[in-house]
Amino acid sequence: MKHGVAFRKLSRPTAHRMLMLRNMVTSLIEHEQIRTTLPKAREAARLAEKIITYGKRGNLTAGRKVQAFLLKPTLIPKVFGLLAHRYANRPGGYTRIHKFGNRTGDNAPSAVLELVDNPKDLRFEMTARAVGWELMSQKMLHGNRRVVDITVNAVEKVVRREKDKTVKPAGYLRHGLGGRLRRITRFNLQKVLQFRGELGVTDLSRRAEEYTVCRR
Repeated sequence: MKHGVAFRKLSRPTAHRMLMLRNMVTSLIEHEQIRTTLPKAREAARLAEKIITYGKRGNLTAGRKVQAFLLKPTLIPKVFGLLAHRYANRPGGYTRIHKFGNRTGDNAPSAVLELVDNPKDLRFEMTARAVGWELMSQKMLHGNRRVVDITVNAVEKVVRREKDKTVKPAGYLRHGLGGRLRRITRFNLQKVLQFRGELGVTDLSRRAEEYTVCRR
């Protein structure tokens, strides 16, 4: 059990550990997606959340804290501009960790740490792929054409309908019964579109349509 342990030491002295984490958070702010070990990703995510929160505050004190933490001063406008605007309506949870198997050599657990709603969001891309494949499967089961093709407008109608679907009792396992998509797919769709707005719906529909073309 974890008692009296405020954070992971990562087998490094304080100065080395903090410099490493500052470097990781700086790289995350710059590239919006990095790959590292799972314990390092969890610690870097905790600090990245604080930096983005400072960016949303936008006052002088927050600016000084961000300037003292990041290793690249050129990223400060991005924190207080692009990221603060992107997460203006999101109360928290600006990072996401994807487990990525084990590292070759020492077998350490690896992970991909990314900023939520970034242009290469893995969960957004995988959800669009799942939506496209499920719609394609339904079309193949009920159609007899050699080429299964679904237009972007048709996909967007399904996405909008599934995005707004609510079911009682609500819950992770029973979320969204009785729709066109599987429960877990609908759950992920509603999660990734929660703060993206109309552009997110259009973008996901366009990406999902790319996976709805299949030749038998």
